[in-house]
Amino acid sequence: MRIAVCIKQVPDTEARLRLRQDGRWVDEEDLPFVINESDEYALEEALTLAEKTEGEVVVFSLGPARVKEALRKALALGAHRAVHLRDEAFDGGDALATARALHAALSRESFDLILTGSQSDDSGYGATGSVLAGFFGWPHAWLVMGIDLEDGGGSLRVVREMESGMNEIVRIALPAVMEVQAGINHPRYASLKGIMQAKRKPQEVLAAADLSLDPAAVGAAGSRLEVVSVAFPQSGDGAQMIEGDASTAAKTLVEKLRKEARVL
Repeated sequence: MRIAVCIKQVPDTEARLRLRQDGRWVDEEDLPFVINESDEYALEEALTLAEKTEGEVVVFSLGPARVKEALRKALALGAHRAVHLRDEAFDGGDALATARALHAALSRESFDLILTGSQSDDSGYGATGSVLAGFFGWPHAWLVMGIDLEDGGGSLRVVREMESGMNEIVRIALPAVMEVQAGINHPRYASLKGIMQAKRKPQEVLAAADLSLDPAAVGAAGSRLEVVSVAFPQSGDGAQMIEGDASTAAKTLVEKLRKEARVL
């Protein structure tokens, strides 16, 4: 079974963020970066499936030179090869432009399954995998919490997370795209042997020209969405303390919910 995993390198969620001077994104200078959380779970799911089927896992990522560190970690965890889409033309892309570039790179090979995370921890579009499936014309599922290869290897039994604690179970024919939710498994740690082996595993670097892509169709130029500005959440005015016994406090709370918050 040949599996591709699309991963994204994002700012560490525990890092202290600063805004760029233009106010359109965070200042990335000296900012630590990590593999997107749900992408790590997608990678673990791919490695587990590959081990069961004696398959191959190839990781793809799009971004600047620093992305090679995320790819190296994926190789250390057990991926067989890595493909780095590195070109200034890819910068600033939305889900549509990014999926277009990934589709061009993935189409150079034949895969049975493509896994992505459910959404990124920075921009949070939650749509790149869905758009990618559209480009391929393959079935796909979002918020996947379970994947089992069925007998014969032609389809998957997929568990999707729904609202109100409910799950949905579907059968999806291969090839397909799965968007994996965090918590589906327990991502492994890289062993010393894996870290050493990662140095010898191939990392291919591709530019837009290598994929016969028009620079106007990818990155910011090929995007339908534009980030106008980002800002930190404004702090509130603080909590209101309601005095009195339980009965009095409950009546006051109901009045405030009805007249001030207007949620009743």
